[in-house]
Amino acid sequence: MRKFTASLAAIGALVPMGFAHAQTPGGQPTAWQMSLPEPATAIMQELRWFEQFTLWFIIPITLFVLILLAWCMVRYRASANPVPSRTSHNATIEVIWTVAPVVILLMIAVPSFQLLTSQYTPSGEPEITIKATGLQWYWEYEYQDAEESVSFASLMLNDGERAAQAKEDLDLYPRLLAVDNEVVVPVDTVVRVLVTAADVLHAWKIPAFGVMSDAVPGRINEVWFRAEREGVFYGMCSELCGMNHAFMPIAVRVVSQELYNDWLVTAATDVPGANEALRAAIYAESSVAQVAE
Repeated sequence: MRKFTASLAAIGALVPMGFAHAQTPGGQPTAWQMSLPEPATAIMQELRWFEQFTLWFIIPITLFVLILLAWCMVRYRASANPVPSRTSHNATIEVIWTVAPVVILLMIAVPSFQLLTSQYTPSGEPEITIKATGLQWYWEYEYQDAEESVSFASLMLNDGERAAQAKEDLDLYPRLLAVDNEVVVPVDTVVRVLVTAADVLHAWKIPAFGVMSDAVPGRINEVWFRAEREGVFYGMCSELCGMNHAFMPIAVRVVSQELYNDWLVTAATDVPGANEALRAAIYAESSVAQVAE
């Protein structure tokens, strides 16, 4: 294992910029983005469907109300309607504006309850449990079911630290979102995240996974996800937590099961070294794949 790690680290030192083509980022905004991020989990796919489903109700209702308001302002303005109507009751209209909203709300409620059930029902027994603790202003992670203890802090990566960590590619490691130590998980694996805080309220959120949980001091909340594709996915603390709230990103790197196992063994004693070896291994796999093509 030590020889494996050393060889991968050597590859990483020779080709630091090659990592940009090895994995794709997710979760950060893009120029002129008007929709939710591309889903990386089944739950996020359901969330995107539900968003599009509700738009079929929201857009017509909004247009109808806009047209109705415009018609009332024109038709019943003082100059065109000097004697206002004194009508106080219309049974037909009252039935319509009572029944129609009830039907619409029921059509929205049924799939929303199904989605809520899916969010609280993991697709299988959790295979990995990670404790995420929010602090002002960074995150600490602890892998609780590893044979050897793995824990580390994850802080936002400053521009001056990028070269040392071979993270100069802003497409893969965006400003204000990239961190020094990402959470590493295997693909197609149910991951349970225990979320808490050590000082004030925080919130752990990964948009591409469709997960978010408040981090409350003295309380542990639980979320889960199952990433369906490899890559680096970003999120942010989503609860106003103080002066540097905007500088408290979250990064999760999803890799193959084999690479995760190698990373976990090395991370038990050397987290930075394990991350460097992992990046080198991802680049090596990508290079082999490109040659094969």
